[in-house]
Amino acid sequence: MQTATSKTSLTVSRLGLGCMGMSEFYGASDPGEAQRVLARALELGVNFLDTADMYGRGENERLIGGFVVANRDKVVIATKCGIVRGERPADQRRDTSPGYIRSACEASLQRLGIEAIDLFYLHRLDGVTPIEDSIGELSRLVEAGKIRHIGLSEVTVDELRQAHAVHPVAAVQSEYSLSTRGADVEAVVDACADLGALFVPFSPLGRGLLTAAYRSPEDFRGADFRTILPRFQPGALEQNLSVVDRLAAIAAQKGCTVAQLALAWVLARGAHVVPIPGTRRIERLEENVGALSVSLGADDLAEIDRAAPADAIVGDRYPTSLTPQKS
Repeated sequence: MQTATSKTSLTVSRLGLGCMGMSEFYGASDPGEAQRVLARALELGVNFLDTADMYGRGENERLIGGFVVANRDKVVIATKCGIVRGERPADQRRDTSPGYIRSACEASLQRLGIEAIDLFYLHRLDGVTPIEDSIGELSRLVEAGKIRHIGLSEVTVDELRQAHAVHPVAAVQSEYSLSTRGADVEAVVDACADLGALFVPFSPLGRGLLTAAYRSPEDFRGADFRTILPRFQPGALEQNLSVVDRLAAIAAQKGCTVAQLALAWVLARGAHVVPIPGTRRIERLEENVGALSVSLGADDLAEIDRAAPADAIVGDRYPTSLTPQKS
């Protein structure tokens, strides 16, 4: 398995595994199957596991914690804090105050059952706490041996550089895919390369849209939050699938699946780019890993861009009801 290394010496497999869906958001979960997926990922060389304290209100950290402990010298575990959930899914606020960061770190360590978190992200900035104060607290956690590397999520280039001036940032996580891109996030990708940080795209398959597996709202079962996402609503979904179908035609020419083509496109953005597609199924995991063998040349990338230009996807990423409030 290929690896990527930040300037802070954080070294991870070139493809990671997003674990969020193993606990909630995408319908019914199977803890036993989740453990099998984790084990198979490690067999395939995928050692970079991504979670957050808000996934399942801590249950996702508990779910994967035993696996992490049993394979501590082989696994790189990333978790996040900063989004605080209420009773309802729409009840969310942001908190990146120093006191909250420290308490959230201690809680994550306990749930994971480890002594140090390899990569600790601020899930979102709260817009109230000066970023220097938030990063200052993270740096103290590094000094205390509680965390090994500092990460940020969904920040601007200016925020990244402000943070990096206080303490080196090892990784920045943002949504990035053929269905979610643009000048702002491209600038962050470039800034990460300039600063020696990894860029970690989450939802690199557009929450399943770019797999071509979901053709109608009826394909979602149980408590699947995609049923409220604008891009999967009737009208928008059909238009978006026309883009995916164009990509699928290119994938067929390349002898790969459309999901593999989409991941290969993300990987081609730079050696410091480490996508973390999430899955709960071994066959999907194996398919995703296969993207590492798909080579895209300049002509391929140009053809993909013609088939799926940056503004081709219809609908916002989230409904307004799921926009977290400031602390």
